[in-house]
Amino acid sequence: MIEMVIEQRRRDLGGGFEVGRVLPFAKRRMIGPFIFFDHMGPVDLALGLDRKFDVRAHPHVGLSTVSYLFSGEIMHRDSLGYEQPIRPRQVNWMTAGSGITHSERFEHARAVGDRLHGIQAWVALPEEFEETAPSFTHYAGTNLPHWNDGGVAGHLIAGSAYGLTAGAKTHSPLFYAHLEMEPGAVAEVPDKHEERALYIAAGAIEMHGTRYEAGQMLVLGAGASHFKAKTHSTVMVLGGEPIGERHIFWNFVSSSKDRLAQAASDWKAGRMKLPDADDGEFIPLPDEPAQPASAEK
Repeated sequence: MIEMVIEQRRRDLGGGFEVGRVLPFAKRRMIGPFIFFDHMGPVDLALGLDRKFDVRAHPHVGLSTVSYLFSGEIMHRDSLGYEQPIRPRQVNWMTAGSGITHSERFEHARAVGDRLHGIQAWVALPEEFEETAPSFTHYAGTNLPHWNDGGVAGHLIAGSAYGLTAGAKTHSPLFYAHLEMEPGAVAEVPDKHEERALYIAAGAIEMHGTRYEAGQMLVLGAGASHFKAKTHSTVMVLGGEPIGERHIFWNFVSSSKDRLAQAASDWKAGRMKLPDADDGEFIPLPDEPAQPASAEK
């Protein structure tokens, strides 16, 4: 029923701002097309937050980034000219394709203080779309269908599941949903995709008689169909069809190692346009060769 349990690996980015890396993992690189999954916070960001905590302009190729918040606010700016804050229960869906740059800044926290909590995911693109034109779309309201039944308040972020379809344009079959569950509530797991998982962002759940806690991702086998909340719980359910092997270097994803090297060279040489509204600084290329990154153990 459960093929594997992946524990998040917490890391402090400085000043108490923590993220938990879940994917990629040494023994499980991807869930369907989902190749990166980070749990941000929860962390209180004080009024007057130092700008060093901002994520300066940086590049991506070969993937879509999916930003989703439970609380807090992040300001997005990109090289296509978009400037869009993301707030709880909204989605910033940015498809890098052939290349895009963006920044993520905590301007709201700097002005009034904030509590940041959310998930940053990357969805790898199928080979035929790896070099598609970059794009950015913000989704809110009816583009993100929601439901409330039996103590489960659901919010569909992307794809099709639970008889609903979200507004985000995806390039391969997938689903991604946020469930808020009352103690004792039972939730179904969509079963139409080959690879599926759930991540416990808060609380605790029970599946097939075993209790699982916040910070764990359960990689599900074919027989897994439902789970129960032991406490008030926040759970992300995700999955999709596998798209083949992918390599990662820094912020780049590709089926080709040569493409990773080219992306690294382009960034180092300044050939990738910075966001017009945020071009004063950027994150330099790491001092590493442009080879596929090893997943953490």
